[in-house]
Amino acid sequence: MEVERKGECMDRLILLRHGKAESDSDSGDDFDRRLAARGLRESADMAAHLADLGFTPQIALISPAARTRGTWEAACGAFAGAEARFLDELYHADAGTIRRAAESVAAEAKTVLVVGHNPGLQELTLQLLQEGAAPSGLIGRAQRNFPTAAAAVFLFDGARRPHYDGLFFPER
Repeated sequence: MEVERKGECMDRLILLRHGKAESDSDSGDDFDRRLAARGLRESADMAAHLADLGFTPQIALISPAARTRGTWEAACGAFAGAEARFLDELYHADAGTIRRAAESVAAEAKTVLVVGHNPGLQELTLQLLQEGAAPSGLIGRAQRNFPTAAAAVFLFDGARRPHYDGLFFPER
């Protein structure tokens, strides 16, 4: 990730897919679909698991859709002190848009969390795994499945190359 830096810079990126959502919304609009009970539980559990591992963001970039907002509400207790920023461009964003959003705050935080949607999060996960020369079995696993409430974590070295730091799926 090529970003001009002032002192600190992002060295970890966490990609978190929203929790399981209801199939419909009262408005009929996809944007308004809220989390199902399972989605609330799995989002909170995943955030607690990430925090237990020491993966705590300073900045969280969140799609403004109801299900991503709900994911953040369920998760934010595990990430005390994280600044939430809701970005319209993250709603159903592609991998490049997600990456640019993370890069845009790289000089402000050592760890950045993005709460968003598939297929963009899964695509970015695969790109970063491939750039970091992750084992083919790991790439295959991420390619086959990136379910709701899944998280992928990457470290970035001094040359800004990504390195796999964890792929986590919710317990079901």
